[in-house]
Amino acid sequence: MSSAFPEIYLVRHGETEWSLSGRHTGRSDIPLTANGEAAARKLADRLAGLSFSAVWSSPSERARKTCTLAGFGSGAVIKDNLAEWDYGAYEGITTKAILADRPGWQLFRDGCPKGEFAADVGDRADAVIGGLRQTAGTILVFSSSHFLRVLAARWLGLPPEDGSRFVLDTASISVLGYEHDLTEPVIRRWNQR
Repeated sequence: MSSAFPEIYLVRHGETEWSLSGRHTGRSDIPLTANGEAAARKLADRLAGLSFSAVWSSPSERARKTCTLAGFGSGAVIKDNLAEWDYGAYEGITTKAILADRPGWQLFRDGCPKGEFAADVGDRADAVIGGLRQTAGTILVFSSSHFLRVLAARWLGLPPEDGSRFVLDTASISVLGYEHDLTEPVIRRWNQR
C-alpha cells in the first residue's frame, strides 16, 4: 500500500549479544553479532526500489553498522536525538535482574535511576518528529527499540509511556505516515521482519 504523503521508515538495528540476552543496551556500543550483520545486509533487498530524501541514524555503533550494511551508510546523517534510552544504573542489566531488586518495575512507567524517564525520551522523540515533519519526502531512520517505540507513540500524539504497547524485533522495518492529510499521522506498517 503506497501513500501520496511522506513516509518515515524506521529500522531497528540488527542483533547484538546484549539484545539477544535481554540486557538493556542504551549508550554502550555493543557490536552486531554475525546474525545481526547478516540480517542488516538483507535489509538492502527489503528496502530495494525505495527512494529516500534523507537517511538518519542514531550515533550508536549498532545502528550505524546496520545502516552501512543495508547500503545507506554513505548518505546517513547522525542525529544524537535518535540515541537509545539512557538506562543509567540499569545499563547492561536484564529486566529479570532488575525485578529481583525492584519488584514491579516497568521501564516505561518508572524509568531508570541515573538515566532517563519516558518523558525525557519523549522530548527527544518530539524533537526528531519536528525535524521529520520539516523534511520533504520519505525518510529512512536507523535506531534502537525503546527509542523507536516512544517515537511511534509520540508520532500518534500518545504519551511516551504508551511506547510500551509496541514491540520491535531486531532488523525490523516499520513505517510511519499519514492517512487523509498531514494532520492525521498513522502507523502504516509495524515490526515487519
